[in-house]
Amino acid sequence: MINKKRVIIDTDTAGDDTIAILTALHYFKVEGIMMTGGNVQFDQQVENALYTIQVGGKGGQVPVYKGCECPIMGVGEQTHRTVEDVHGKDGMGDSFFEKAIQAPEKGHAVDFLIETIHKYPGDIHLLAIAPLTNIAMAIKKDPTIIPKIPHLSIMGGTNNALGNITPSAEYNFWVDPEAARIVLHSGIPITMVGWEMCTQYSIMDDDDHLDIEALQTKGSTFFKDINKVVMKFNKKVHKLSGTTHPDTLLVAVAANEAIMTKSNRYHVDVEINGELTRGYSLVDITNRLGRTKNVRVCEAINRPAFKEMLLEVLRTID
Repeated sequence: MINKKRVIIDTDTAGDDTIAILTALHYFKVEGIMMTGGNVQFDQQVENALYTIQVGGKGGQVPVYKGCECPIMGVGEQTHRTVEDVHGKDGMGDSFFEKAIQAPEKGHAVDFLIETIHKYPGDIHLLAIAPLTNIAMAIKKDPTIIPKIPHLSIMGGTNNALGNITPSAEYNFWVDPEAARIVLHSGIPITMVGWEMCTQYSIMDDDDHLDIEALQTKGSTFFKDINKVVMKFNKKVHKLSGTTHPDTLLVAVAANEAIMTKSNRYHVDVEINGELTRGYSLVDITNRLGRTKNVRVCEAINRPAFKEMLLEVLRTID
């Protein structure tokens, strides 16, 4: 039996974020969800999170807090590139679901995070599946939370691999590399699941989709609906046959580390200045820089075990 740890999710809810949230609701006690600017228009992300909670049968039970809408260094009207081309205009595969009954909370996500960590010191695990702006701002606002955070799981960056928004950068780190640098250097225990783990282990191909469809549950139908656009995008842009699930993979690893069959500690940093490499995550595998090994980097996954965890989640939502 997997212990239901207390977690807070930081998300830019669209596409696979929704399945990651459902996975977290299944395996953890979710204290709240924070919204960070990222995938699609900010208020649409908030609505997507609220609707996903409702799909998971937890409507009104998990608070959603609006956080930072733009990166730390963001200025002007367009502070970062959203990716409706990946997830659909609504971030939900162009499904345009009905409006959720639940409304977002009035407080700010950064304040909620700080207050909750102080309320449950050493007991709040963080699941970051978005740009790291909210967490970085919380660290800067109240550094005393740092020793009270037992672990932070990050979906972001790559381990010396191809990016997904530029040739060198993964989207979450690319949107706000300054925030990523603050968090990586904070001293919080971190596990990182990079984009290359997603392309190697999280893809659900046509056969997997048939297995999911065969469940014939509310969860499997939702999965099919929100993945309609990304399936086409992956084939066209990434030359991948199937849907990608980096955020769900991150949550699954956090819920059951046994599915992570290989990992190592490395010094990890992020490029904030490069013209061609902004957002690039440096993973110093050979310790060439001789700096502190600040991140445990996931390097291999038991893929059948991950798929079974996903099926279990979708099977139980009906």
